[in-house]
Amino acid sequence: MTGTAAPAVEILGISKRFGDVLALDDVSLSVADGEFVCFLGPSGCGKTTLLRIVAGLERQNLGAIRIKGRDVSALPPAARDYGIVFQSYALFPNLTAAQNIAYGLETRRWPRDRIGARVRELLDLVHLPRHAGRYPAQLSGGEQQRVALARALAPSPSLLLLDEPLSALDARVRVALRDEIKRVQRRLGVTTIMVTHDQEEALAMADRIVVMNHGIVEQIGTPPEVYGEPRTLFVARFVGRMNVLAARAGRDGAVRVGALALELAPGAFEAGAPIALAIRPEALLIGDAARSSGNCVMAHVVAVQFLGAFTRLSLRLPGEDTTLVDCDIAAGALAAAAAREGSELPVALPAGAIRVFRGE
Repeated sequence: MTGTAAPAVEILGISKRFGDVLALDDVSLSVADGEFVCFLGPSGCGKTTLLRIVAGLERQNLGAIRIKGRDVSALPPAARDYGIVFQSYALFPNLTAAQNIAYGLETRRWPRDRIGARVRELLDLVHLPRHAGRYPAQLSGGEQQRVALARALAPSPSLLLLDEPLSALDARVRVALRDEIKRVQRRLGVTTIMVTHDQEEALAMADRIVVMNHGIVEQIGTPPEVYGEPRTLFVARFVGRMNVLAARAGRDGAVRVGALALELAPGAFEAGAPIALAIRPEALLIGDAARSSGNCVMAHVVAVQFLGAFTRLSLRLPGEDTTLVDCDIAAGALAAAAAREGSELPVALPAGAIRVFRGE
């Protein structure tokens, strides 16, 4: 007989209360072996609480945690076979980088020569071989976090937990280190769960993203799925930039945004029902491309923002006095359309790019 291997991590019906506050409400999901999963959501959504329950640092009120098929729900952190990296690095200030990495191996009574070889291997892995003798105070924030990562990986755990590991770093270091963490994770094949509130980090690093809100899971999917096919209005608004327009459903796919009429594919909403239309700024078309597309209107350019790789136009749609939509376009398209502040230009909202949700 052949069996299917158990998931690396199973989170089964986890609920957690802090007094009268329900922090997690019947959360279930699984993480495959070698997968990189991000818990993503705003402050207070329950993502850190869920990570701490996986780690055994918090105890759930209901539900179970399994790691490699073993129920660890009642086990202490030391018995769960994971390494963890915190936002604050949590390095021992009186130990060198090498000694910090070796600490967990010494407590496990590894032979001294094996410890030395493992420390050298990990310092090479995180590109810090020349920093072995430096103390944390002599290292930059990014270097300290690399040491913390190496320390977490030292005993070859079956699971790596990352608790907002990049949020204390400046933007340039953060981007470099997220690429480094992903490289190390891929090379070692270690199953990884990371908590973050940064959408860009999640989109760039994760194999799958778990979007959380008020203690529940709103959506689980790959980065392209979560970004391109949001299942709820919360996900549409939270992941990336999104234009959201209040509208009313018509018949046979017709909708009205104020005085503006748009055509969509027929939906499941009754005529007259309040709905919300969501479309990414980069999905809007302008100029000649707009003229040859459906849902083309003349819009007023309220503002032009140069943002380096692209330019963002703030547009007022016809019949809308207060609602603005953003349109992100490359420099070539901007020049071709002769878009400038105060001008009028054709803009299209392609039906295929519009996601429709129940109105609030």
